[in-house]
Amino acid sequence: MKDPMGGSSAKKCSGCGIELQALNPDLPGYIPEKSLGREPVICQRCFRIKNYNEASSVAVDQDEFLRLLSQIGGKNALVIHIVDLFDFEGSLISGLQRFVGNNPVILAVNKIDLLPKVTNWNKIINWVQKQCKEQGLKTEEIILCSAKKNQGFDRLLEAVSDYRGDRDVYVVGATNVGKSTLINRLIRDYSDLDQELTVSRYPGTTLDMVSIPLDDGRHIIDTPGIVYPWRYSELVNRKDLGAIMPENPLKPMVYQLNEGQSLFFGGMARFDFIQGERQSFTCFISSRLHIHRTKLEKADALYQEHAGELLAPPDKDSLGELPDWTRHEIRIPKGGKLDLFISGLGWIKVNGDLGALTAIHAPKGVKVLSRPSLI
Repeated sequence: MKDPMGGSSAKKCSGCGIELQALNPDLPGYIPEKSLGREPVICQRCFRIKNYNEASSVAVDQDEFLRLLSQIGGKNALVIHIVDLFDFEGSLISGLQRFVGNNPVILAVNKIDLLPKVTNWNKIINWVQKQCKEQGLKTEEIILCSAKKNQGFDRLLEAVSDYRGDRDVYVVGATNVGKSTLINRLIRDYSDLDQELTVSRYPGTTLDMVSIPLDDGRHIIDTPGIVYPWRYSELVNRKDLGAIMPENPLKPMVYQLNEGQSLFFGGMARFDFIQGERQSFTCFISSRLHIHRTKLEKADALYQEHAGELLAPPDKDSLGELPDWTRHEIRIPKGGKLDLFISGLGWIKVNGDLGALTAIHAPKGVKVLSRPSLI
């Protein structure tokens, strides 16, 4: 077999961990031969993400992710599972317990900076504990943090010290949950290495396991982000990612609705209040996504005529890339304090306790569910 490096021993990209090759620009790990002498050496894809904020589409299949994950159970490891609070149900690795075996798990709940400053954080931790219990996930500790604002990080580092012992640290999570940002902090605190992982909002930035030696001879192992097809961030055109993934604290939008009214979230999704007494609903979505209110009876025609224009993003060009919408009918019982959750797009909080019949329209495959209110 021809050496992918054209003769030199196989090196790995210090940004995403993939084995480097200089033969095929269309395959993962491509690096022009003239760049091989640089240190640290990174593949062309990481170079483009870091310098031009653009990504080529390179996918690593689901089976490969699960194969990498299943190795952890047989190791003596501390597992840090990072989830995105904005997309909690969409980013929690279902069945993680069976992959990690008896190894201790710290759950790092990232992006708390998106919630209002007046949030009761103890209630959020209790909420997360209940959700984990339902999923059968046992955690040593739940730590609320913000990689972006560097909040909660000291506690996470303390917890790593408390539970690590003589173990390697494996960091797992779905794509786009802030894994690489957190690992770069771990590198700075625990290791004297210069290398940093490629940080980007594009799905699947880390392509292979990246092993970072620690000062005591153990390692931090960054695993590839698992690509979950039910999250909006995996479906939309890359140019629309910035519109649906909030960068700044959410500005909850409250709507007093009568039955028979609908809300469009750009052209990404629609909420129908079908039946019930007049009541209020609070929308927790990116402020860059315009909410348009209309009558339920006019909603289908409005979408047919104005999707990609008045109802955007997506624009006309990328509208056809999304699957057709599926309708999810959800009945809110009386007294039910619930969120209607759309994975990767946000959620609608039902404020009243009067009960209601509602529906969510979202692209086929996107995870839509009702859950106990987060806030």
